[in-house]
Amino acid sequence: MTIDQQTGETPSNDTARPHTDLWVERTGTRRYTGKSSRGAEVLVGSEDVDGVFTPGELLKIALAACTGMSSDRPLSRRLGDDYDATVRVSGAADRENERYPVLEEILEVDLSELDPAAAERLLVVVERAIDAVCTVGRTIKAGATVNLAITTD
Repeated sequence: MTIDQQTGETPSNDTARPHTDLWVERTGTRRYTGKSSRGAEVLVGSEDVDGVFTPGELLKIALAACTGMSSDRPLSRRLGDDYDATVRVSGAADRENERYPVLEEILEVDLSELDPAAAERLLVVVERAIDAVCTVGRTIKAGATVNLAITTD
């Protein structure tokens, strides 16, 4: 039996979960608003536009958020629900090939209340949880096929 590290539940094979639609709408020159059918919005644009995330920044944020969420269950079980954590992510773009060849993550969490052996054991569990259930990280590491269709009116 497999336990989901994020939810602590046994994953179901049924596809009854509601589907979230995602899309972006153009709002100006190199400016878009990303939207979800659950009501979320994020501003997206080029690096020279204030108040927006670039698509590459969103990729990095998605990776960091996935790492944080994947580590949440084992950390909160050991440290309590009110523990503080920050996941920093960086990586320079290779503009010649238009990709991010390396993404660096740092998970910052205070384990000073644990003895060194307990802290080490917890870090092993956290790394395993991230490796097992961080869909974004697993997708980036494995690569993904992207299929693009263009429709016209």
